Amino acid sequence: EMGGVIITSAIIALVLTFGFWYLLRVIARQRTIEEMKDDFTNNMTHELKTPIAIAYAANDSLLQFPDPGDEARTKKYLTAALEQLSKLSELVESILAMSMERRKHLAMDKENINLKEFLPKIIEQQKLKAEKTCEISLECQRDAVVEADPTHFSNVIGNLIDNSIKYSGDSVIIAIKADSTGLSVSDNGIGIPEKSLPDIWSKFYRVPHGSKTEVRGYGIGLFYVKSIVDKHGWRIGVVSRQGKGSTFTIKF
Repeated sequence: EMGGVIITSAIIALVLTFGFWYLLRVIARQRTIEEMKDDFTNNMTHELKTPIAIAYAANDSLLQFPDPGDEARTKKYLTAALEQLSKLSELVESILAMSMERRKHLAMDKENINLKEFLPKIIEQQKLKAEKTCEISLECQRDAVVEADPTHFSNVIGNLIDNSIKYSGDSVIIAIKADSTGLSVSDNGIGIPEKSLPDIWSKFYRVPHGSKTEVRGYGIGLFYVKSIVDKHGWRIGVVSRQGKGSTFTIKF
């Protein structure tokens, strides 16, 4: 009789243990799904912010300082706004495609990009939306070509330039060098503390900068940059000194 009680008790204990394990597994899976949804929302929000800001700045400039006689300026700003609206349309299409196909991993739509023609457009767009004086130089080989997703690649470069502008003084000097093997973005900003360098690629991490704590952000930019670089099979690194600026280097 005791043997039957013991066996029954053991079976009940096993059932309860399995039920508890299954419950923990379901909870962990729910957390993973929520984290994936949050990552998707945060990344796409970050991508959408830049074209909206550039299109807004271009149109605001035309409204605030109209000059019907300067056709070149008007055409330049309207073209910038049109390009960003086109970019927004591509992003929306990407969101719909991913939603319909329920992809777990973001796919890169790669094509050959001529860096000498591609980078100046991004530089002009970033200078247009900047709220301070920016001097951005570009040193690039004429035949430099890279295979990349143009939308995500432009966002990567835009993020790096945007960070250089935000975390610099009133006068920003940025030097961009590129060839078929890689690309670097150097600035004269406030730099990154050595102890923070390993964490800058982490999601939601923001470097404590004291006087620069008023800079708005969510700690997503460099996390997004690292994710896109990894998906392309590239490598990214940074060399930085406080008060001396930073250099981000991407190796294709």
